[in-house]
Amino acid sequence: MPRRAKGRAVLSAALAASLALGMAQIADVKAGAVAVPDTLEDHIRAATKAAGRDLWGILELCLPGGAGFAPRPADDRVPPMKVFDNLYFLGLQSVSAWALTTSGGIILIDTLNNQREAEAAIEGGLRQLGLDPGQIKYIIITHGHSDHYGGATYLADKFKAQLVMSEADWAFLEGRQAPPAPIPPRGMAVKDGDRLTLGDTSVDLYVTPPHTPGTLSLIFPLKDGATSHVGGLWGGTAFNFEPTVENFTTYATSAERFAALAAEKAVDVPLSNHPTYDDALIKMAAMKSRRPDQHPFATGPMTVARYLTVAAECARGRARALVEPSPIDPSGLLK
Repeated sequence: MPRRAKGRAVLSAALAASLALGMAQIADVKAGAVAVPDTLEDHIRAATKAAGRDLWGILELCLPGGAGFAPRPADDRVPPMKVFDNLYFLGLQSVSAWALTTSGGIILIDTLNNQREAEAAIEGGLRQLGLDPGQIKYIIITHGHSDHYGGATYLADKFKAQLVMSEADWAFLEGRQAPPAPIPPRGMAVKDGDRLTLGDTSVDLYVTPPHTPGTLSLIFPLKDGATSHVGGLWGGTAFNFEPTVENFTTYATSAERFAALAAEKAVDVPLSNHPTYDDALIKMAAMKSRRPDQHPFATGPMTVARYLTVAAECARGRARALVEPSPIDPSGLLK
């Protein structure tokens, strides 16, 4: 069974199990009118409601163990693709890299696992799309995990590009013992709320822990012909941190804060650095038969809000599960 179809079956079973235990749709909570629900069941219910019929990838966070990745296929390659007039996908089936073009050059977002992948998928992908990798001026590393910084040193050295990461994650990397990939040389350190500008384009940078201490989430402008959009890239999704109430609560707070920023800036394109979460590969396939007035990636501000609500509610549910007995047997969600 294809992974996405299997994932839908698993999550459908999870919903059925929840309903069998008497879960009803959560009511809208008016400020001060009633107490905000705060049990595991409440949070799972809110997450599944927000996910609706389309946000299956991110909803996997609610399953035991969080959203794990399937084993990488033997052939992980994906053809590069122009997604917006100024945004290009250069990733793999398992992990994404994005090129944001500007009047002053290219801002690259993440660099895959290693030099080989960066050379083939990023450098080669840019050339295949008619772009010059020599125009890469900045390389934003969303966080200090090797599948995002692995190709950074190669690209920065070859194309004289400036590496950009949060101060917290530069320190995080420098403090790691036996990292899985060589740590890139320290570059520009940014802090929460900083703005990176190249030519006619600015990227707003927000620190959103605790996927790593200094995970960066990004907001930036996108173009589709005469239509303008705003992308919001949630920089660290999986619950791969130490499973404590504090960490899950920090994650939820980061997601809720980024949702508020996204709403303020009219973000209408939810993006990820893993295709599992934003369905990038499915949307790229839909690009081939899109109508001019409908962009598969531009799913709207409400979808962006729902996406981040799922992330926050799954995290809050996991926090409650650590301190409160529940009538739900989490192992049953995988049956």
